[in-house]
Amino acid sequence: MTVHEGLSIGAIAARTGLAVSAIRYYEDEGLVAPWRNNGGQRRFMRADIRRLSFVLIAQKLGFSIAQIRDLLANLPKARTPTPKDWARMSGVFRGELDTRIETLEVLRDKLDNCIGCGCLSLKKCKLYNPQDRAATKGVGPRYLLGDTPE
Repeated sequence: MTVHEGLSIGAIAARTGLAVSAIRYYEDEGLVAPWRNNGGQRRFMRADIRRLSFVLIAQKLGFSIAQIRDLLANLPKARTPTPKDWARMSGVFRGELDTRIETLEVLRDKLDNCIGCGCLSLKKCKLYNPQDRAATKGVGPRYLLGDTPE
């Protein structure tokens, strides 16, 4: 296979483990941009294997298609991304991931005392919220997310 021939969608599917329909969806979302050969078949760059692998990882980490698209838009179109390109992108994710990890650790530690209780009436309970006072602090489980009752 020459670089000009590119990879077929079946070859990309085999290398990434993605269904052909998923690859077409990612194409529709602008995450990969194959071209058509003379026979009208989609052809992908070898670098699209990395792009699609990145999409899979980013989605498993909870990032939206829009966030992923924005990051991939910063990658070079005319050449295979370098390790430096990928490191720059992962740096963008690092801050968001650190925040998520911190939040998950707080939730895990606070939930240890609540599993199985179900009473929601004890003064020591992190979920205790008479007259819905926590609503003034925002939506969601405010005390579990770090707010404290005054």
